[in-house]
Amino acid sequence: MTRLWGVRPRWRTDVLGDFFCPGCGGDRNYRRQHGRRWLRLLGTPVVPLGPVIGSVQCTSCHGRYGVESLEQPTCVRLGAMLRDAQYTIALALLAAGGTAHRAAREAACTAVREAGFEDCGEAQVLAALAALSGLGGELHDAHGMSGGLAVELHAVLEPLTPHLAHQGRERLLLQGAAIALADGRYLPQEREALAAVGRCLDLPQPRVGALLEAATRAPY
Repeated sequence: MTRLWGVRPRWRTDVLGDFFCPGCGGDRNYRRQHGRRWLRLLGTPVVPLGPVIGSVQCTSCHGRYGVESLEQPTCVRLGAMLRDAQYTIALALLAAGGTAHRAAREAACTAVREAGFEDCGEAQVLAALAALSGLGGELHDAHGMSGGLAVELHAVLEPLTPHLAHQGRERLLLQGAAIALADGRYLPQEREALAAVGRCLDLPQPRVGALLEAATRAPY
């Protein structure tokens, strides 16, 4: 039976988009909505009451979630962030160790291609490195990388870090270590660059040291 009286919100859609739906567990379309509570008579709104907090509704499961759910990246966006992280770490370690050693260049290019940039060859990697370094022939400074690469590491890794499990963050660090070790032992500027990667990934300094030491015994 229909209730004689009741209070229900009336929603209006502000924005349409894609998000990671907590209910569906995947990427879905959403409606971002605001609304107002109405006193209803036989289901018909008759008297407006106070506003309700804005929310996000999934168009698939019709679940309603707080607007903070939009802060979680979609699967597509998370994959792109991860590819950019692998790419930037490869550039940072190549810059720190220099480009003179063929093994290091090949290791960096392999990491870039495995990240998803299949068509990116050595020429493209070196061109991107020169652009980010902002320096002519010298590709690293006393701290292991140019200012441009340091800024890029923070910009790419820090937004990704909260969405990665601890093992995933360690994996990214070890990928950088593999590039540094491709032409022999760590150089001081390579260690500094890897320490910067560890800080951006919110890894404890002792754990970073342990991982880098382990990588020398069993390269990643």
